[in-house]
Amino acid sequence: MPAGEVWQHLVDTVLADYVSNSLLLMLGVAIGTLLIGVSTAWLTAMCSFPGRKVFEWALLLPMAMPAYIIAYTYTGLLDFSGPVQTFIRSLTGWGYGDYWFPEIRSLEGAALMLSLVLYPYVYLLTRAAFLNQSICVLDVSRTLGNGPWRTFFKVALPLARPAIVAGLILALMETLADYGTVDYFGVSTFTTGIFRTWFGLNDVAAAAQLAAVLLLFVFTLIIIERSQRKQARYHHTSQRHQALKRIQLTGNMAWLAFGVCFATLLFGFLLPVAQLSTWLLTTSEEIIDARYIDLVKNSLILAGITALLALLIALLLGYGRRVSKHKTTQFAVNIAGMGYAIPGAVIAVGVMIPFSAFDNMLDAWLRAQFDISSGLLLSGTIVALIFAYLVRFLAVSLQTVDAGLGRIRPSMDESAQSMGLSTLQTIGRVHMPMLKGSLLTAILLVFVDVLKELPTTLILRPFNFNTLAVRAYEMASDERLADAAPAALTIVAVGIIPVILLSYSITRSRHEHTA
Repeated sequence: MPAGEVWQHLVDTVLADYVSNSLLLMLGVAIGTLLIGVSTAWLTAMCSFPGRKVFEWALLLPMAMPAYIIAYTYTGLLDFSGPVQTFIRSLTGWGYGDYWFPEIRSLEGAALMLSLVLYPYVYLLTRAAFLNQSICVLDVSRTLGNGPWRTFFKVALPLARPAIVAGLILALMETLADYGTVDYFGVSTFTTGIFRTWFGLNDVAAAAQLAAVLLLFVFTLIIIERSQRKQARYHHTSQRHQALKRIQLTGNMAWLAFGVCFATLLFGFLLPVAQLSTWLLTTSEEIIDARYIDLVKNSLILAGITALLALLIALLLGYGRRVSKHKTTQFAVNIAGMGYAIPGAVIAVGVMIPFSAFDNMLDAWLRAQFDISSGLLLSGTIVALIFAYLVRFLAVSLQTVDAGLGRIRPSMDESAQSMGLSTLQTIGRVHMPMLKGSLLTAILLVFVDVLKELPTTLILRPFNFNTLAVRAYEMASDERLADAAPAALTIVAVGIIPVILLSYSITRSRHEHTA
């Protein structure tokens, strides 16, 4: 695609800002998620202190909090008219300009907000890696005279490095995909640039070029993650899994561990939920009205249809990969599962361009042949929106179904066939009962992801069609933070369900190893 005047203007003026801000944001999120995620994973997996059993699952709760929602709540808490600065002024008698207070609407503030809700990616995978490390290796380190800290830095941390990097890459991909936070905080990144170029400058071609540059960042992260995954085979440990000998923390160390975990949970989940609840109780508008019911209905329809379609497609692809070992089949399934790595804004651009071209071509042909107009059949409809959701979130469902199928031994298929069962009968009578948990998890994960998705919905939604995510974004953009609370709290409440399921599956996995 040749560079037009708009693209050249972007290169000359703002592209450097998009690149530098995106890189700095990724650096800030990397530091924040690593510090929070690795430290809390080690404490809850390998140490014993007051509240550990609660924290090991509660620390996943910030996953239910979309980044743009936590950004709105902290802006309401920390801006000049918020309760924190108001309390400072009432306590000291200071006025405007008499004191310094950190600016939450900044690149640093965006990095902090994203870190508070994305660290669970690092925590989740790192804790699982710590839990599944061999006791033998850790015991040998201690018999050689290494204390808990030295064992952590010299043994446990290097062994968990592939898992840590995998979690970090997921967090950074979500950082690149974020739109609501950076837009609200006024930070110019690739996602905000795509929106401004498309809707502000009305140039789809230049927006597509920005999306292509953003994809280079994403593919770089994918290459790094794949290289780290290959290194994981050099970290095989003994298969001796037994009850963990946790480090018993006492005195100040125990309370320090409690404080680290509680502060993480407080700032990442409890405080934002408390602020949203306060706004909900004090808002002057009627909470459950016809408009709110329409928002819930639209959101549930989109999320429900997408989750069911994603599950059906994932089952088809998963069984295809299980039955056929042909390289072409494996490659096709792998390609279908890469969508989650692509930011929603990029997918929206990629869907809108061919769908619009098809609509325009069909409309022009019908006008020329029959003097009738077909209008918009695909672009600007729910069909385009659901298709984009499937491209982005099919990977979530596919990985969950694959994990469930992986626990069903091929010998069970052979036994069913030897008893005269067809392939469909084997699936219905043998596989489906064993896959119930995985299928439910797949549906819930995709359902909640669609419920939270903002940039894809903003670009592709039909005219006058709103969802809970869009409503929360629009109200916050108009500085009506209290009016954004009902939609935001609904998203958070629904998002808690798969978080609890994830925590349960991790705990059960460890119990199965130690049985």
